[in-house]
Amino acid sequence: MEFKCDNSQVLSKIANTYHGENSPYFSVKQVYDSDPFHPTKNPNGIIQMAVAENKLTYELIAEWIKKNPGASVCSPEGADDFKNIAAFQDFHGLPEFRHGVAKIMKKVRGGKVNFDPDRIVMAGGVRGAMEMVMFCLADPGDAFLVPSPWYPGFDRFLKWRTGVQLFPIVCESSNNFQITREALEEAYENAQKANIKVKGLVITNPSNPLGVTVDRATLTTLVTFINDKQIHFLCDEVYAATVFRSPEFVSVSEIIEEVECNRNLIHVLYGLAKDLGLSGFRVGIVYSYNDTVMNLCRKMSTACLVSSQTQYFIASMLSDEEFIDGFLSESAARLGRRHDTFIKGLEKAGIKCLESNGAVYCWMDLRHLLKEPTFEAETSLWKTIVNVYKLNVLPGSTFHCNEPGWFRISFASMDDETLQVALERIQIFAGETLKGHNTVSNMRNGK
Repeated sequence: MEFKCDNSQVLSKIANTYHGENSPYFSVKQVYDSDPFHPTKNPNGIIQMAVAENKLTYELIAEWIKKNPGASVCSPEGADDFKNIAAFQDFHGLPEFRHGVAKIMKKVRGGKVNFDPDRIVMAGGVRGAMEMVMFCLADPGDAFLVPSPWYPGFDRFLKWRTGVQLFPIVCESSNNFQITREALEEAYENAQKANIKVKGLVITNPSNPLGVTVDRATLTTLVTFINDKQIHFLCDEVYAATVFRSPEFVSVSEIIEEVECNRNLIHVLYGLAKDLGLSGFRVGIVYSYNDTVMNLCRKMSTACLVSSQTQYFIASMLSDEEFIDGFLSESAARLGRRHDTFIKGLEKAGIKCLESNGAVYCWMDLRHLLKEPTFEAETSLWKTIVNVYKLNVLPGSTFHCNEPGWFRISFASMDDETLQVALERIQIFAGETLKGHNTVSNMRNGK
């Protein structure tokens, strides 16, 4: 007898709801893995430019590890501590880990604000940290306002299991996608008209995908807005030290020292994936100014802790302040040089980007290469870039951008030689696409 499985009957409601797996954002790794570029083994393969990773400083950490082998309990030098680290630890985290994280959080914010190690709550990556906060703050059906374009990962880990909605604050290219009080009010009113309960506001600073820091005046506007509405403010500051030129990064933690507000509404998210390039270590941090939220997150975090071995290593590295100072300075310098090289290469192809000063990608303007100003044309152009020119990038529609023709493209996830190959392909792509448009235009005009 043949049995057929009706998943809608045997799976949970969560399992059957949208989880974003079909989005280009979540498919980029599979696309790349199907035909990865290699300079000699597969020179015509796909170059990965969709993943936001900083691979420009790996050897600096590798050198530190060689000089400090005792930082790992899996080395002969650290083996004596193995039995202690292998056993169950305090679910709040190793004290030296929490102190180290509090110290670097202060450091990357220019020493302008202090962070209490006892308020550090860890999670398996910033994604896990943000989801924990969502579970604490909202019920299914409640909404958080998010400036568009926004990081598409939000569509999974803020919405999928929590049942929370994301409601757009529409930002436009006419003012470089800046967030205005008018746009905030309009989004809030639109949600109310739709009978949607707004529980808070979420931003990334520096912005993902724009690659720009949120200025002090805008942050002040945001804090004033959430205080007026008495809604929560989640500020994802995972790129806090990944800033390579002015204006400098300003944390919401600075703003609440200057502006009177209800601090129970303020929640900072941080991690080490971007500033130290440790994406695979899955170190996420919740720093809430709300005691109840902090304690609830601490209870919930027991399901997604950072391994004690990782905490031990991170604590050791963060305690070496001379290394961390040098690393952060060198990382910013390398990012700045790489950014400038990349921008100049794009300019040779006649391509402009939004002027940026942080993160590891550019918000690339390809509106002039669209056959027509539609999202269908954007999708068509994206497929051409990936399938014909073998460059794995992300279209703006993935980020909920309301204007077709924008793309996010990462510049720090490859070595210098691969970057040059990528730039050559971009220049060929732009030239051939423009030529094709001109040919079509001439045919229409009978030329």
